Amino acid sequence: MWLLAITGRAIALALSSLLALSLLVPTAATARSEVLSTAPSGVTFISGGISEEGVDRLRGMETDFNLKMVFALNNGEYVSDVKVQVVDPSGNVVLDTMTEGPWLLAKLPAGNYSVNATYGRATERRVVAVAPAALKTVDFRWKAE
Repeated sequence: MWLLAITGRAIALALSSLLALSLLVPTAATARSEVLSTAPSGVTFISGGISEEGVDRLRGMETDFNLKMVFALNNGEYVSDVKVQVVDPSGNVVLDTMTEGPWLLAKLPAGNYSVNATYGRATERRVVAVAPAALKTVDFRWKAE
């Protein structure tokens, strides 16, 4: 019985220590989300919007970009971890990334692009005309399962 009491206290102490540590360490999505990045092609982009604070931050940056993509299910639930490929008319992939939230902002040279967005096993495709100084918003929706 004495051994059980010590073991129980030790387990409780270990669990509370782990909980305290988990509050100090950011999650993977938070740590990488909303970080300005540059693709090998030179396209600047940022993904995020997981929290209200993240959405506000990206809204404040919209004027620096000319393409905004929003990812959600048909029921309105936002999704992340969407594989996005933006392809120019010559067939060159100018952006290839996995989203860190339901929003992706990109700064592309003016022109027409094919955008392939894959969530789970379903791919949605859009043809997008991007102007140099105007923000084009494209919504992608998948069936809620």
